[in-house]
Amino acid sequence: MPLVSDFAYDSLEGLSVGDALGAQFFVPGRSVADLLAGRPPAAPWQWTDDTEMACSVYSEVRDRGRIDRDALAATFADRCEPYRGYGAGTVVVLHEIRDGRPWAEAAGAVFDGRGSWGNGAAMRVAPLGAYFAGDLDRAAAQAALSAEVTHRHPEAIVGAMAIAVAASHAAATRGKGCAPGELLHVVEPYLVDGRTANGVRRAQKLLGRSVAEAAYELGNGAQVSAQDTVPFALWAAASFLGDYPAAVTTCVEAGGDADTTAAIVGGIVAAHTGIGSRGTTRGIPEQWLSAREPLPTWATDRATGAVSRVTSL
Repeated sequence: MPLVSDFAYDSLEGLSVGDALGAQFFVPGRSVADLLAGRPPAAPWQWTDDTEMACSVYSEVRDRGRIDRDALAATFADRCEPYRGYGAGTVVVLHEIRDGRPWAEAAGAVFDGRGSWGNGAAMRVAPLGAYFAGDLDRAAAQAALSAEVTHRHPEAIVGAMAIAVAASHAAATRGKGCAPGELLHVVEPYLVDGRTANGVRRAQKLLGRSVAEAAYELGNGAQVSAQDTVPFALWAAASFLGDYPAAVTTCVEAGGDADTTAAIVGGIVAAHTGIGSRGTTRGIPEQWLSAREPLPTWATDRATGAVSRVTSL
């Protein structure tokens, strides 16, 4: 039986590969048709801020078993490399935190005090959800804490909670069947009425429809908001939960903020499939893992982690 930390690490691998592959399609000359035909871009694939922040979330839950918002804020600020593609607003918030401003003030001040409803809180949270495999309540609560450090708007927080719950359930059902509607059904109790929640509920009615229709109805992340990203990501993860390549390719096919949707979906699906293929389940292809830029050593050194408990699934 896998360790809880293994679910989280597999999710991080899936998130980072999806992020790095999706980011390739912002480079002129990349062909979605080639990817659909099984010919991915040439290596190496560099990852973005999605992966950098996800590595910080992963390392925090790995080492503490929970989210300490003060520690996570400091980690985000210290490790921020703006060239990775961070949004301008996030860079400002993290620089202010680095300069000593309390994270609650910095994150709460943006957008005239409303806080950001961007998709950044959702893009990094799947490994946290996978860490709390099967414990949906705790996954949701810890996801909310992780979101608040940079995204104080309710839409962003609900989006992060929904993704974490989906990843938690995906990990808990590894090796078992999970119908597409089931993944969206378990998220429902954690939705707070708003545009993100409305989109997730609409996604339930679009299962079985085409990628183009789902992206048209739900968004594809082009607005870089939780409400424009999370519903489609959950639709894609639910539709292709047992097939990592298909799930991530779907995000690239949909366009928009493809690195972020592929990161979110990759993190959820890899929590369920693991790495490689087994039976009818297709995990992360070795070719894709090899093409992705190596992750930072502080994230990959699992020997430093304090996690030893085994999941009781």
